[in-house]
Amino acid sequence: MQFLAIGVGAGILAGMFGIGGGVVIIPALLLFARMSPHRATGTSLAALLLPVGALGAWEYWRNGNVDVRAAAWIALGLFAGAWVGANVALKLSGRELQRLFAVFLVLVAAQLWWKAGR
Repeated sequence: MQFLAIGVGAGILAGMFGIGGGVVIIPALLLFARMSPHRATGTSLAALLLPVGALGAWEYWRNGNVDVRAAAWIALGLFAGAWVGANVALKLSGRELQRLFAVFLVLVAAQLWWKAGR
């Protein structure tokens, strides 16, 4: 039930903001399911293998808000980038990976905060 709740929460936020895996699912698995950073990352990627965003993407497409060409190029980059990232992450300790992830989230949050104030 805990994992379903994480999925529902991530799905709602994905539909609203286009986020899910790195920003919602991984922190939830780290904090609530007490998974290791490597296991949380692998589990998040496995959950995202299925077309989980299909209905949300369809609704945005139906309303003229999807750039299919851009999405295809991003998907290609994700395909290759996920493999590279997994290889790098697996060479780090769980502590190093979790700290790097926290730094990434802070930098993203700071950038969004700063740009929203303009």
